[in-house]
Amino acid sequence: MPAHVVTGAGPVGSTVALQLADRGEQVTLVTRSGSGPEHPLIERRRADVSQRDQLAAVLDGATAVYHCVHASRYDAATWRAELVPTERTLLDLAGAAGAVVVFPESLYAYGAVSGPITEDLPRAATGGKPGVRTELLHARAASPTATVSVAASDFFGPRVLTSHAGERMTGAVLGGRTLRVVGSLDQPHSWTYVPDLAAAMIRAASDEALWNSVLHAPTGAPLTQRQLVTAFAAAAGAPVPRLGTLPAGLLRAIGLVHRDTRELAEMSFQFTAPFVLDSTASQERLGLAPTPLEVALGETAAWWRARLSGSGTTPATS
Repeated sequence: MPAHVVTGAGPVGSTVALQLADRGEQVTLVTRSGSGPEHPLIERRRADVSQRDQLAAVLDGATAVYHCVHASRYDAATWRAELVPTERTLLDLAGAAGAVVVFPESLYAYGAVSGPITEDLPRAATGGKPGVRTELLHARAASPTATVSVAASDFFGPRVLTSHAGERMTGAVLGGRTLRVVGSLDQPHSWTYVPDLAAAMIRAASDEALWNSVLHAPTGAPLTQRQLVTAFAAAAGAPVPRLGTLPAGLLRAIGLVHRDTRELAEMSFQFTAPFVLDSTASQERLGLAPTPLEVALGETAAWWRARLSGSGTTPATS
């Protein structure tokens, strides 16, 4: 049987591990703390994948690796210091083991795009966080190890906390608080349902014809931030909260003295103009389609209701 190793137990890693286990596959889920979702077919192991010897031990016998680890901070310097060397080591060790490595990927390397983002556009952004993503993608393409990168837009869904459509949005809707969004309320934007990303990653790992490529996760029609909030409120049976914006100019001004805001402002172009992911070609290659919006939002609302009531499982992190 295939030996599946998932590194990281955030929303993507946990969802990949659970989908594999629900299919009857044995999964090794690796985090520094040994945390992650509970399932009879998920073995949770404690290891620091940035350490070569520890990573080598968990990859022994692996046939597919789903690398879902994120950096400790949302900034380019941390990404370059943590992600670049870890991926270099992972590709080396996975190649020696004969395993394919599947990565969840962002759209950052495309940079600012006019029109729909398709797989044939150049991924060559420079500077800051987009430049680091470009560097990572180039290293994967140059590696002799088989890889697949599955690019997604901003996440929503169960277990999604730190996203524009994560805890800030859901907390405001379910808590009846004012929500201020980055950029514009009324520009079309693509949103990827995390279970659809996980399904695409699993499918890509299973088909050698998909290896050594960059795919787009199945993603539904774009919604403005106002439309997404309104649709989630309807799914949750809650009133639409009062809405406002955080203009990009304000973020840049605050960013002069506040590091985290500066990093957020760098990517604000994704919310001040249309930012649309086209996954049509990848859907055909994968044989997958995005989950209908009403189903995805219903499942998201149910997860958040359970979490806030204390009857759900608090999502694990890496």
